[in-house]
Amino acid sequence: MTQLKIGEIFQYDTFIRKRRNFLILILALTAMALLSILLAVCLGTVKISPEESYQIILYKLFSLNIGDMINQVSPSHMDIIWEIRLPRVLMSAIIGSGLAMCGTVMQASVQNPLAEPSILGISAGAALGATFSILLGGSSKIFFGLGTPFWSFIGALGASFFVLLLSNIGGRMSTVKMVLSGAIASALFIALSNFIVYISNNAEGIRSVTFWTMGSLAAAKWENLTLPAVGISLSCLFFLFQSRILNTLLLGEEAAITLGIDLTKIRRIYLIITALITGLIVASCGSFGFVGLVIPHVVRGLVGSDHRRLLPGSILVGAIFLIWADVLTRVILKSGELPIGIITALIGAPFFIYILFKNSFEFGNK
Repeated sequence: MTQLKIGEIFQYDTFIRKRRNFLILILALTAMALLSILLAVCLGTVKISPEESYQIILYKLFSLNIGDMINQVSPSHMDIIWEIRLPRVLMSAIIGSGLAMCGTVMQASVQNPLAEPSILGISAGAALGATFSILLGGSSKIFFGLGTPFWSFIGALGASFFVLLLSNIGGRMSTVKMVLSGAIASALFIALSNFIVYISNNAEGIRSVTFWTMGSLAAAKWENLTLPAVGISLSCLFFLFQSRILNTLLLGEEAAITLGIDLTKIRRIYLIITALITGLIVASCGSFGFVGLVIPHVVRGLVGSDHRRLLPGSILVGAIFLIWADVLTRVILKSGELPIGIITALIGAPFFIYILFKNSFEFGNK
């Protein structure tokens, strides 16, 4: 009995210590995210001091004028911070959180450590919608000129339903059928996009499509920030309450079914939600990869595979990662900026190679 009590006390102490360490980590990541936002708005072609940036943000948000400093601020600096950089930095944080969240959920849903939104053809479908809009005039001729973001969103949604249809042919949906269906959908939509580019006689449109498929946050404004922010926040909140089911999915299909989980229904719901979020993301800033692949593995190495810790950690690290990736796009070139997809690929590809050739993915083992 004494040994049993000692074991229980030890397990309880271990649980409390892990929980305390996780709370400290989350607080540290939250502080890093806020600090990253403040520092990121200072960097660019025009460098602005953190004190001046902080004063501008406080004045715009709360009408605070500490020490009458706002009267010493350059009007051009105020416009740069408030109208250009702050919405862009906030958009990068929101998009990074959404991509990391989608990657984490999809890796658990299809039980594949290399899963991300592009693996199921969602990004390719969104790119096809954007290509159709830009090169074939879908934004001006059909549906009252709703524009490229609308068609990109429709493409992502259509891709998700196409994958669901393919993976349900011939019996019950499985992870292998979903991944194979995603590969088919991705190849098909990329081929259709290339065909549209090939037959098009619009050089400026082709350049726009190329830039779109590489991703950019340059178009971020206050007016187009609300929809991604609301959509991604609600989906993050939803999946944070799905941690138990996501943990169960890691045990395998047979174990999940034994525990009473309707795998077909759950995967369909998760796929549709991640498709909607991916569509919002691609519609807002174009298509770029590796964020949903890399970030969950980085956080999994820090906190393990328990989604009660993995999801909030991935959301915060994804925001921090994309904030600084966007900063790099703005400061590497003295004239102009790089598409953010180039930066995420340059960082993500080596990590992809690392996890591809690693002996163990450590996926669901912790």
